[in-house]
This record gives sequence, structure tokens and C-alpha cells, in this order.
Amino acid sequence: MSKRILIAPLNWGLGHATRCIPIINALLINGFVPIIASDGNALSLLKKEFPELEFIELPSYNIEYSKKGSRLKFKLLKDAPKILRAIKKEHHIIQDLVVKNKIVGIISDNRFGVYSKKIPSVYLTHQLNVLSGNTTLLSTKLHQKTIKKFDECWIPDYRGHNNLSGVLSHSENSLITIKRIGALSRLNKIDLQQKYDLMVLLSGPEPQRTLLEEKLLLELNDYNGKVIFIKGVVESEQKVTTQNNIIIYNYMISTQLETAINESKLVLSRSGYTTIMDLAKLEKKAFFIPTPGQFEQEYLAKYLAEKHITPFSNQKDFTIEKLNDVIQYQGFSDIENKTNYKELFALFERK
Repeated sequence: MSKRILIAPLNWGLGHATRCIPIINALLINGFVPIIASDGNALSLLKKEFPELEFIELPSYNIEYSKKGSRLKFKLLKDAPKILRAIKKEHHIIQDLVVKNKIVGIISDNRFGVYSKKIPSVYLTHQLNVLSGNTTLLSTKLHQKTIKKFDECWIPDYRGHNNLSGVLSHSENSLITIKRIGALSRLNKIDLQQKYDLMVLLSGPEPQRTLLEEKLLLELNDYNGKVIFIKGVVESEQKVTTQNNIIIYNYMISTQLETAINESKLVLSRSGYTTIMDLAKLEKKAFFIPTPGQFEQEYLAKYLAEKHITPFSNQKDFTIEKLNDVIQYQGFSDIENKTNYKELFALFERK
């Protein structure tokens, strides 16, 4: 009898969903049957990637950003009660699913309520430390308290000085069972002729995604190179338009995105961790614009700049001329460290 594994990514941008794609593929290769549970754009994207699989819609956390980055923390605090209600509701749903669907294991990518004490449950995150300014200690303790409810915590990063997440993924909490599984990416490096001078790759919660889209389309009026612009908006149909020297897609599935990034000389994007893992795998040069008020992205952008990998700018001060700074940085390089899925999935084989 096939062993059914529930895999549930958070719907916060598209990064949590896309970094689950290699795990879903590995589950299929290793004889498991993945059942995908999420909501919103994350669920829509995975339905397009795996139309043959079973899907379950979970309650939405309805995470939204403020228009001013400085007010993001206050916005999240204000929304905390409805987020907690969604977490409680999804936890009840999961308990029923485990029994009715004969689930033998769970992989939750940052969904707090997706676990069960009856079966092995894994929490996937690169943030053992949750940066939130002067409340970092509190947010970190709360996150680690959640992680302790799971049997294992899988960290998609490397050990040592080659790690991509810096202080985010390091903790001295001995009560958490940690496994560093290497960087996760659905993409592969392919030697293709350079077709685009610049790729713009957007994602993330509203309204900041739209605010950056509008700003960049204005800035690109003064850019002479050929541009491919991916909005990161998952809709029922793929739409392609042109604006002067810019080809604009609402979204791309993995195979299309893999080709487009490999064909691009430079990638301009948020400094989201999944994007960082993708760019490392494809050994690209990049320029980052962290989401305003998101301490994690701001930290990652600074961390990689200090390692002389990529430059960055805050959203307010960005101009297209800043892309010239890229020449002074080395860009990403891949580390041959393949994830041992057979060893990881042994957790789900236990009786």
C-alpha cells in the first residue's frame, strides 16, 4: 500500500510552495504519495505543477503587508488573532485528515498547525531565529516553541561558511531535532545562450509586490537592454504582454522559469530565501531589493553583500543605475551537496 505524505507550504509569496517542489518530486521517486495542502496562490501554483496529485485547501492566514514597511510589525500584530484562529482551525482539519486519508507522515513548511502527535511530523524552515527588530528574542522563542511540536526540523541550507542563511538558521536550542538538508531548488543550471540582459522576478504578499512592480516598470523606461519581467501573479491562464523592450509574464511554471533564468544575464528580485537558493543553484549574478519592513530579507541582502556575492538597495532609493554595482560582486556559485532524501524519508518508514 502506498504511503501517503501530507506536504503543506505556507501561502506567503510563492517561495514556500516552490521550494517544496523538489521534495514532492523526491517523495514520488521514493514511492510515496504526496497530498498537497495549502491555500491561495501557493495552492494554485502547485496545482499547475502537479495536476495529477490530490489537493486540500487549508484556512488562509491572510497575511498582508502594510504599504509602509515601518508599520509591518504592527500590522502583523494587529492581524495576530485572525492568524491564530486560522492555525487552530487548520490543526483540527489535519487531525481528521490523518485518520480519514491514512496519512503516514507530515511535512509542514512554516504552517504552524500542520502536525500530528500520531505520526512523524516535520517542520521545514530556514529561520530558527526570527528577526523582528527589538522583539527578535520574543519572536524567536515563539517560533521555536512551535518547532518543538514537530519530530524534526529540516533546514534547507549547508553547514559551515558556505551557508546561505547566516544567523537565521543557527540555534543553541537542544530541544529541537535539526537536520541540515542542503539548499532546495526546483531548478537546474543549463548552458543556454544569453537572451535577456535582465530578468525581473517578483513575488511576495500584497501590496508590496504591486508597489515594486509599478516602480520597476517606470524605472525600466530608461533601461536599454532586453528585459523579461515575471510578475509572480498566479492566474487561471498565463498572460504575455510587451512594453517597449520588456516581455511581461504574469507567472511561469518551473520548466519555463528554469529556461528564462538560465537565459538571463542578471536577475533583479526580492531577497527571499527561496529565490536565493534558486540563484545559487543556477550560479547567477543578482541585485536585491528587500521587502520594506521584512527584517529577514533585509538581513539576507546585507549578509550576502558582506560576503561580496550580491549588491542591494532599499525599495525607496532604488534606481536602474544601481544595477551597475553588480560588476563589483562575484555572484552566486553552486555547492555540490545533494539532499539525501532516502535518509530523510526513513522517518516516515518507522512503525
